[in-house]
Amino acid sequence: MNSPDQITPPEHNLTIGWVSYILHLVVAVGAVIPGAQFGPLLLVVALIIDLVKKQDLRGDWQASHFKYRIRSVIWAGVLYLVTLPLWLLLVLPGWLAWCAISIWFIYRIVLGMVRLHRLQPMPDASGLNSL
Repeated sequence: MNSPDQITPPEHNLTIGWVSYILHLVVAVGAVIPGAQFGPLLLVVALIIDLVKKQDLRGDWQASHFKYRIRSVIWAGVLYLVTLPLWLLLVLPGWLAWCAISIWFIYRIVLGMVRLHRLQPMPDASGLNSL
């Protein structure tokens, strides 16, 4: 039985991971909804949460999820910025590009959520442990 003085091990505290994944999911879905101006703000909030909390879980299996979300946000952000001029030229190509990026982003987020639910780490595709 746990006393109030004992701290729950990080591997059992998944709340921050779930909050971050849900924020990312809202951003990805909001990117294709006209008038969803909250998306960039939530993306920054989710990124800050991941950057700050990643340090707390260094060496833990959950750290791979933080690295995975940070890489996903960076790539999605870059892709959204690169395709932003399409919105200025013609709305339809910009919307189509953002839909494609959002589908990719949603896939990555759902994959991460499934692996977090199974208490599995994310595979490190790059082979780098530095991000």
